[in-house]
Amino acid sequence: MGQSPEELNTEIEQTRARMAADIDTLQDRVSPSAIVERRKRAARDRVGSVRDRVMGTAHDVGGSVSSGAGGVSESAQQRFEGNPIGAGLVAFGAGMVLASLLPATRAEAEAAHRVVETAREQGQPLVDQAREAGQQVASDLKDAATDAAQQVKQSAQESATTVQDEGRSAAQSVRDETTTS
Repeated sequence: MGQSPEELNTEIEQTRARMAADIDTLQDRVSPSAIVERRKRAARDRVGSVRDRVMGTAHDVGGSVSSGAGGVSESAQQRFEGNPIGAGLVAFGAGMVLASLLPATRAEAEAAHRVVETAREQGQPLVDQAREAGQQVASDLKDAATDAAQQVKQSAQESATTVQDEGRSAAQSVRDETTTS
């Protein structure tokens, strides 16, 4: 003998509840806003990592400030050793501050121009890397969103088919039950 109508209804309700939970989980995973947030967080982490490599971390700065003036210059030298771009950017910034305090001479203006050109040449690879990373993030986001939408569509179709099949099976079982009774 088959299941009773109450058992079938209970089983159908349990299946619906499981499917609803699965759909909610899928929506959280494939929600465009959630995907965007995860990608933004990853991009921020990459930019932060590049920034930390170039400029050092707050821990590096805090340790060097507490060790006194001699320690500051020594720490800065160690931090930028092997990193000419970071050192060049710091030197450029310091030069700009000094230049703003004093009136410029012709020689200083020419030197400043050379420094700016050198900074542009040295900084261009960083700009290219940042642009490339942005393009990669955009491409990955587009691909992930497309894949996620396709998965949601496929899951919804499979779920609908399963619910229909279970409903038909339950209805047939109820019919068979009533005709044999």
